Amino acid sequence: MRAHGLTPALTAVCVATFRAVGVDVWTRPCHRMPARRLSADVHQPLFEHRLRLAGVETRALELLGDGPPVLLVHGFMDSADTWRKTLASLAASGRAALAIDLPGFGAADRLVRGEPVLPQHDAVVAAAVEQLAEQGGGAVVVVGNSLGGCAAIRAAQRTDLPLAGVMPVAPAGFDHPVWFRAIEGDALVRTLLAAPLTERLVRAIVGQAYRQLAFARPRAIEPTVVRAFVSHLHTQRDVRRALATGRTLMPELADPFDLSAVTVPVRLVWGEKDRMVSHRGSRHLVAAVPHLSYDLLPGCGHCPQLEEPARFAELLEAFLAELAVRAG
Repeated sequence: MRAHGLTPALTAVCVATFRAVGVDVWTRPCHRMPARRLSADVHQPLFEHRLRLAGVETRALELLGDGPPVLLVHGFMDSADTWRKTLASLAASGRAALAIDLPGFGAADRLVRGEPVLPQHDAVVAAAVEQLAEQGGGAVVVVGNSLGGCAAIRAAQRTDLPLAGVMPVAPAGFDHPVWFRAIEGDALVRTLLAAPLTERLVRAIVGQAYRQLAFARPRAIEPTVVRAFVSHLHTQRDVRRALATGRTLMPELADPFDLSAVTVPVRLVWGEKDRMVSHRGSRHLVAAVPHLSYDLLPGCGHCPQLEEPARFAELLEAFLAELAVRAG
């Protein structure tokens, strides 16, 4: 293949690099879909549909089941697809769950330009919590990875939301701004922004950067995981827009929490080999929130729900069981 704007030699180097590391490039146009049933469990299907939360139209993956309902919130440049393995585990145990695309990512509406990012995410998360509770599931458990972990903690600061507990997973906001420097400084990302590229090469480069940055064992990650991450990126403009969002987030993430306001139970999960957000940031949460339990996963990177899905599912089920006991 030859990308527009690249010399044959540079194209050959790119192609050889991707093939050597086993990158499987996948292209599929992102489109709005009606509600449709996906395979999660024979007795508890997963539905993909559109919904409006706080005035934002977004995509959702939803399981109908027993409470407490679980709200799953993804990280920077990611989407609800990051939770498919977790949703499969929740389906097997009959849980109710909802995974959403945050504004500015996945198949959700774009962020409002010129407005702070975190409050826009907060509004959507709060609306999702309220909707799940109103549907009869009772108090909600919010699980969030990275930027979604930040949203989970910020939700826990509020006294007006029906929350049973939160599970932040490698939450952003405690190791500022290492994670974004890692993204912008990555050699593959710099290559991505240097010259015009085809959609195929954009996705290949982003996918390889994702493998290297998000996981402790990049070669062990299934191609389907990478495909899901890049499926909502089509052009370099999409990547530049996401990076611009990251720059906007930097000052917001310098001091995003009021940890003294957190009163619900917290189960913190972090990968010991996280390259994006160091687990050393956990000390701030552990010191400030007495009703917190903490699991550090050896040999795991930034996305335990993908790199250690079975172990992560066990931790989530244990937390849900603990909350059920607390609720009586």
